[in-house]
This record gives sequence, C-alpha cells and structure tokens, in this order.
Amino acid sequence: MIEFIALNLAPIMFASLVIFLILGYPVAFALAANGLVFFFIGVELAPLSGGSITLDWPLLNTLPNRIWGVMSNETLLAIPFFTFMGIVLERSGMAEDLLDTIGQLFGPIRGGVAYAVILVGALLAATTGVVAASVIAMGLISLPIMLRYGYDRRVAAGTIAASGTLAQIVPPSLVLIVLADQLGRSVGDMYHGAILPALILTGLYMAYIFLLSIFRPNAVPALPPEVRTLGRGVKSLLVAMVALMAIGYGAHVWLYPTHGANADILGAVVGVLVIYGYTLADKMLGLNTMSRLAQQVIFVLIPPLALIFLVLGTIFIGLATPTEAGAMGAVGALILAFMKRRLKLTVITQALAATTRLSAFVMFILIGARVFSLTFYGVNGHVWVEHLLTSVPGGEYGFLFVVNLVLFLLGFFLDFFELVFIIVPLIVPAADALGIDLIWLGVILAMNMQTSFLTPPFGFALFYLRSVAPKSRYRDTVTGKLEDPVRTDQIYAGSIPFIMIQLFMVVVVIVFPQLVLHYKAPVVDPATVTIEMPTLQPLGGGLGGLGQPGALGGGLGAPAGLQPGGGATAPAPGGLGTPPALQPGGGLGQPPAALQAPATGD
Repeated sequence: MIEFIALNLAPIMFASLVIFLILGYPVAFALAANGLVFFFIGVELAPLSGGSITLDWPLLNTLPNRIWGVMSNETLLAIPFFTFMGIVLERSGMAEDLLDTIGQLFGPIRGGVAYAVILVGALLAATTGVVAASVIAMGLISLPIMLRYGYDRRVAAGTIAASGTLAQIVPPSLVLIVLADQLGRSVGDMYHGAILPALILTGLYMAYIFLLSIFRPNAVPALPPEVRTLGRGVKSLLVAMVALMAIGYGAHVWLYPTHGANADILGAVVGVLVIYGYTLADKMLGLNTMSRLAQQVIFVLIPPLALIFLVLGTIFIGLATPTEAGAMGAVGALILAFMKRRLKLTVITQALAATTRLSAFVMFILIGARVFSLTFYGVNGHVWVEHLLTSVPGGEYGFLFVVNLVLFLLGFFLDFFELVFIIVPLIVPAADALGIDLIWLGVILAMNMQTSFLTPPFGFALFYLRSVAPKSRYRDTVTGKLEDPVRTDQIYAGSIPFIMIQLFMVVVVIVFPQLVLHYKAPVVDPATVTIEMPTLQPLGGGLGGLGQPGALGGGLGAPAGLQPGGGATAPAPGGLGTPPALQPGGGLGQPPAALQAPATGD
C-alpha cells in the first residue's frame, strides 16, 4: 500500500488540492499547505518510489529564490497599474457619461440601450480591464433605465453581466497579463492575438440583441421620444465620421513611406485630433455646424479612445512595454479625472486601496503556487499530467477539448486567477509536446475562463450585479411607478445565452486559428532570399581595404593571385603600395618567384 502511494503521489496530491478548494479554503493557503505537507511525505516515500520522487530536504532551500522570482517579475507590475487606472476612471464618472450619450444615440431603435451597454462594456474593458468596476457601474446606471422602459429583466441582467466580462478578453485585460506570464510569452503578443476575437465576441453580443429585437421586440423596446434629450443629429455625426476616416486615410498614405506599418495607427490619431479640434472650435465659437448630439458623442468618446491608444497603441507600435503602457494609462486616468473635476482625495485613496487588495491577492496566490509546484514537479506531477493529456484521442483537438471542458467545469467553482495559477502551468508541457502555439492556446483559455464570471453558483459578475440590482419592490424616481425587483433566478437565466455565445466563440477560435495567429510576422522562406553585394571599385595603389582588392596583394580580401585577371594590381610609384619584396612574383597571394614551379611549354 505504501509503495502504491509512493508511485501515485502526484495524482493523490492533485486530488487533495481539489478537495481543499471544494471545502472552501483560501486558494493561496491551500496551495502552500498542500505543497509543504506533500513535500514531507514525498521525502519519506522517496526510497520506495523507484526513482519517481526526487525530493530531498536541501531542496527547500530553493524556495526563497522561487519566491524572489515572483516578487521581481516586472511583467506583473502591469496589474496594479491597470487596476488603478480602471478604478480611477470608474470613479471619475466616465461610465455614466458613456452610457448616457451612447444610449441617446441608439435610443430610437429597439434594443438601443442594450447596444449601448455592450459598446460601453467594450470601451470600459479597453480602458479599465476590471470586471467588478464595469458590472457595478453599468448595473447602477443602465439597469434602472432598462427596467423603467420595459426591458425583459432576464435580458437586461444578462446583457449587463456579460458586457462587464468583456474586461476579461479585451486588452489590456489582467487575465491576458497573467496568462502571458504563466505561458512564458510576450504580453504584447497576447494582446495582439486577442484583439480580433474580442471584437468578434462583442459583435456576437450585439447580433443576439438584434435577433431579440426581431423575434421578441417587446423584450427590448426603444426609448420614448421624450427621454432623448439630446435630440436628433445623426446625419451630422455620420458626416463627422466620414471626414475622420478620410483624414485618417490621407494621413496614413502620407506617413506610410516614413513610418511603414505604424502609419495606420498614426493616421487614425491624426484624424481623431482634427475632428476633436474642429468640434471643440465649433462649440466654443458658436458656429453650430454640428448637432448637439454629434458634439456630445465626440466629446464623450474621444478621451477614452485617446487613453486606449495611449495604452494599446504604444504597445502595438513597439513604443512601450505593457508595464510602461500601464503606468502611462494610470497617469492618463488621473488627467481625465482632473479634467472632469472629479479628481478628489477620496477617489485616489479608494483606487489605491482596491489596487493594493488585488495585487496582494495575486501575489499570495503566486507564492502559494510556487510552493505547490516545487513539490508537484518533485514527484513528477508534470510528467503525469503531460502523459495524461498527450494520450487523449484526437491529438491537438482532443487535447483542446479536454482542457476546455475541465476549465469550463472548474469555472463553476473557481475564480480565473485560481484557474490560471493552478491549471495553466500543468498543461503547458503537454501543449509544447503537441506543437500548439501558446498565444493561440492562451486566447482560447481566456475566452473559456470568461465564462467563469457568468456560470452559477459562483459567477462573480452575477454577484456584482446582484449587489446593485433591486431586491424588493421599489418606486421609480422618474415615473413614480412601483417596479418589481430583479430576482436571482432571472439574473442566472439571463446569463445563459451569453455563456452559449462565449462557448461558441471558443469553438470559432479553435476552428479558425488565424484569428489569433495573425500576431506573427510573415514567415520568410530562406530559399527565396537573394543577397546582392555592391560592386567595389579598386583603390589603385592604396592600402586596399577589408574585402576589396588593393595594393597589398588584394588587402585582407582575395589574394593577389586570385584577383580577376589572375594578376596583381601594379603599385603606384613612390606611393604606399606594395613593397618591392612583396611585388608580384613574391606577393601575399602567391609564393616567391624562386619557389614557383618552372614554366613548361612546348
């Protein structure tokens, strides 16, 4: 029995960890406790394991170095920067301004407020990267409006919760930072690979609302005219958008010869700055060439878009690392809050407190994971997991199916940080063995783990929305009518269609890997490369040079005997050419005349 335990200590250790987590122990302490307890057991059972356990007491001395490796990881500095940026923006009222303006823009059509929630969720995801901030802000602002004007409670709750989870996959997502660190890949590559699937997922959310507006129009009604206080003016906005694209394209053509692939981003920046400047002049000078709606949309959208460029654009064009971009984003968030006159001491202290809590949470889980992995690798647990996953029928696709199924099921009970630090390091060796691109795998896992925020009973986005949704009958502050509460089962039911959409998107990314693999530079075939050397003119009687024929028997290039024409270059009289002793017949490129073979001829 003892020998059986010694030979199967890895699966026993993993099962013990799962039991601890199911019982509700804190993840960081469950990881560290399992690692230390099974280290002691492994050292005692090592002689009975037939060499499969390689643990010994001196190995514990490596723990300080492993923990220091976590503490000194510069990539993880991006987490507190992006968290601080997100909390400051959420407290500055940016979400409220965006929801009000975009809601007015889409208000005349069915499902307009739902479209606004999805678009604002994507914008908040690209600027905050924090699910809690997005869900709570949209729940406080848009949920009362949606209930007031007749939205189905399940649709309203599901749309808000799902839109908040876009912060998991839209860069600069904290999940993508941690995944890149655990996979040993560049955060910039992970952002580049995830951007297109994230945009497609946002489009699928909107497509779902569009289908509801056709088949269940009463579930997503339009806003009544008296609510749309910004009036009309969509044509003016469309003209501004066309002008922006034209200016951006012209700037792209002008900048392409000097800036290459970065010209598209820089051209967009030029277009946005021109339109924003014109709109500002139009309002301040009273020209009234633009509608009030167009002015408000531009004024509200441009600042967060500028912050998105500051964060993501500088990463994509190679101007900043993710950590540096996060620092610039935090400063940019403070500037935007100051411009809105909402930068107060309470905002900064709340942001610092939330940032400290999240950073400490991540750090403790990482330290616990280091302790666990020290023992798990010492009992050959990584070999066990690799053999288990590589032996799955179906090869690469069988591996992806099993991994995604396990992650989806664990997402019902575990947070995404816990899944990343526990599961991902175990599957990387198997993915490497199967030749799977790790950036592609990371985007697939991030899309899957996004469902962990929506799956009952522990979906965090559902709990965030539950905390701000009305729990009992209440009187609406605008209409004065008594409204029914939003029940927990309605929140759960509303999330199910969006979970299905997310799982469908996982399948799409697996079937069409180029959606992610476009991050790679084009592969160059060496057989098609032609190297052309310029023709160098001889320098006459000079010293020659490196790689060209000169007076010293051709310099350090070809010897005199191998120069074109078979002879040596004649030295210039009295110059710094070939010395007499080294002149042709005894130069550096051939033996002296006395040692040359006698000429033969008929």
